[in-house]
This record gives sequence, structure tokens and C-alpha cells, in this order.
Amino acid sequence: MTVDARALLPLAEQAVTIAGHIITTKLPGVVTAKGDRDMVTEVDYAVEHAVRDFLSRETPEIGFLGEEEGITNAGDGIMWALDPLDGTANFTHGIPLCGTSLGLIDHDRSILGVIDLPFLSTRYAAAEAAGATANGRPISASITDALEAAIVSVGDYAVGEDAEARNRVRLPLNYQLAARVQRVRMFGSAAVDLAWVADGKIDACIMLSNNPWDTAAGVAIAREAGAIVTDINGTPHTMRSRVTIAATPKILADLVELVAEAEKDADRKI
Repeated sequence: MTVDARALLPLAEQAVTIAGHIITTKLPGVVTAKGDRDMVTEVDYAVEHAVRDFLSRETPEIGFLGEEEGITNAGDGIMWALDPLDGTANFTHGIPLCGTSLGLIDHDRSILGVIDLPFLSTRYAAAEAAGATANGRPISASITDALEAAIVSVGDYAVGEDAEARNRVRLPLNYQLAARVQRVRMFGSAAVDLAWVADGKIDACIMLSNNPWDTAAGVAIAREAGAIVTDINGTPHTMRSRVTIAATPKILADLVELVAEAEKDADRKI
């Protein structure tokens, strides 16, 4: 099965329009714990149900993976990947850095992405070989060429039973970044991280995890905007990658080296 990502982009935008209406008109409702300091709201479920139903009707031949309820149709190597409300903790606290992230995956490769940040009135969109936009305006990654001039965002600290082990690298990573880059930021949303790399608002992001619903849309948008997206060792990013590093091209190699040094520091402290 083959798909035309550009032809599907308007449909993906319709789907996130449905999501944005729910997010901006409904209160969080009941907040349910998914684990230690992790949560899901009634809005997360409402968005996932609505988008899943819409895309199942419009593209029944394409699989669907949602963060909250998993896979309903494996498809033929082509699958929608949805985070219905990326930045749920931000949402429940009234922080506007949250929204819907909808990507299209072709055999582990992200080929389309739409990220809607309704409280910021901004929608990012891209399809393979079609460029990236913000509210219809073409966007591109920054041209920063030195870590010392770069603003770099990092993913949230891990929570849950194995949080201490998973944060063992995050702590020295922040130490390494603080000593090398202009500023470090933590926005609490993978969608925001990747979209803002694409839009040149920040120069790079590092997320030491890689859930397809978190990254599928943003990876497509960042790549189409001219950023490079890799795994921890600098190889091209796929949905099976261990981590997600997105950066403007001239600082990528230095960032990959910095992450490797942070891993060494963590190992030495075990």
C-alpha cells in the first residue's frame, strides 16, 4: 500500500480541527492517574475517540495508533499516530503549551504531521517533500551555527517506578547543556519542542524517549523545515529510535557528542 502524504494533509487538518474544538470548549473533567505522577483527563479520551472515529471513516485502509487506547487497526505498514493532548500536565494547570499531535507513519518513517496548539492559535503542518508551515506560512529551522548561541529544549524528567534509573542520564545532560549552550528550556510537550525547532524559535530539542504518538508529527514537520532529526548515535530517526534529537544542521554533531558524554557521566556514577 502506498499513500500520497500531501493529498492526506487536508484530512489531517480536519481531524485536528475537531480536536481543537474539544480542547478549547471542555474542562479537563475527571483526572485519572496512569502511573506515578502521570495522568489522563476526560479531554484526552474525548479527543482520541473523536479523531479515531473521523479517520476510521475517512481512511479505513490506514491503521490507527492512539496514546490512550492503542492500535485499532494495524493497517498495511501505514498508520496514523495520535497524541490527543500532548502536554496534559500543562493543560490541567492552565499552561497553554499543549495541543494535538497527529502524524502519519509509513513503515516506521514519519511522512506527515499536524500539530495544533489551540491556546496559542498556531497550527503547524507538513507533508513529505511539501515543506512545513505555521498557520499556512512557510517556516524553516534556525541558522544558528554554534552551541554557545543555541537555545535547546529538553524533554520532561521521567516519572514512574523506574524514574530514578531513566533520569540518571537526564541529570548530567542538563549539567552538560547548562555549561555549553546559551539557554536550556523544558516546555513539557514534545509537540511544542519539535514544532518550535521547525519554526526556528529554538535551535534544538533532546528527548530521551521516543513514543510514536509523541514524535511522529513533530519529526515530519521539523525535517520539512530543514532540521535534522536523529537517534542518540546520530543515525536517522525512525519510530523505533531510542531517543529523539532534532537540531539545526550546524550544531547537530556537537549535540550528539554532548549527549554521548552525558551517558558516560551517568555510567560512571552508577
